[in-house]
Amino acid sequence: MVFANKPVLVFWETTRACPLNCVHCRADAIENPLPGELTTEEGKSFIDQVATFGKPAPLIIFTGGDPLKRKDLYELLAYARSMEINFAVSPAVSESLTQHVLERLKLSGVSSISVSLDGAEKSTHDSIRKLGGTYDRTIEIIRKATAMGLPIQVNSVVMEQNISELPAMFKLLSDLGIRTWEVFFLIKTGRGSEVRDISARDSESVCNFLYDVSKRNMVVRTVEAPFIRRVAKQRMADDGYWRDATYLKMRSELASLDDGQRHASTIRPVGTLDGDGIVFVAHDGTISPGGLLPISVGNVKKDSLVEVYKNNDIFAKIRGREIDGPCGECTFRQECGGSRARSYAYYENPLVTDPACFHAQEMLAAKQ
Repeated sequence: MVFANKPVLVFWETTRACPLNCVHCRADAIENPLPGELTTEEGKSFIDQVATFGKPAPLIIFTGGDPLKRKDLYELLAYARSMEINFAVSPAVSESLTQHVLERLKLSGVSSISVSLDGAEKSTHDSIRKLGGTYDRTIEIIRKATAMGLPIQVNSVVMEQNISELPAMFKLLSDLGIRTWEVFFLIKTGRGSEVRDISARDSESVCNFLYDVSKRNMVVRTVEAPFIRRVAKQRMADDGYWRDATYLKMRSELASLDDGQRHASTIRPVGTLDGDGIVFVAHDGTISPGGLLPISVGNVKKDSLVEVYKNNDIFAKIRGREIDGPCGECTFRQECGGSRARSYAYYENPLVTDPACFHAQEMLAAKQ
């Protein structure tokens, strides 16, 4: 088990407060922080715990809500830097994210920032973010960050509402100079419970499209779609294995938009899962395997993050791929493992098969 002793990424939901009200978010949008939010000193103590994983320490992602809502954000970033911990920040794109803020983030030593863009069309993105003008502001922030040399990645959620715009989104991001694209596959939890998800077949098509994108000078990562690593392996063995109409249409559009030089895929053969290389700490200190897998397994106010990560039973079973059904039997289970958050969202059990994996659905059908 590659990540048995420490995670690669520690996500800290610094606050629930956020100016946006995105349709797919796991949390309710609130203007002010909730009671019980980690104090500055508790936040520093949590950072100390991350340091005890040993060097190199995991990367801390300061997320939310909107971390800019915390008045002590820069003090916390400075403390992480003093502890020789690398960190990234995921701010909401609102009026608070100004040129001055970008400059302060760069001076803080941030490894990168991430912003969300969920459509190639202004109307698509703004309808998902439920705030007019967000698309234009996001494009402006990307341009400003790129111009000042502040590393920036773009996160996009894929759902029925925007799947047809993915090729145009890639072209837009490429033209803007973005070289890291992290695509979130919807988990129906929180406000996202009401959003129309894509099918397992379409998930397979999107992953094949993203594999093509990953060979075009773009680092591609997915969230809650670990089966992209299985797709990459299958494509390397048989480049024509997937011929679904949705994918072929996206591939054709991609070729018409970008005919540049091809490279080796940037999709890594081994990656993380919630609880396997990833741990999430909520605004109140609650520890979970991931932000979209809301199972409480402790609290950093009283429990050791290191001990919870290493020894908690759910974490251990996820890392050991002790999963019922096709995900536990699959020959690709080590590089994939399925989304544990989606299994929990559908079945209230994180240790069963991921319903969005087309390969797993084929395995189930073969048994019937």
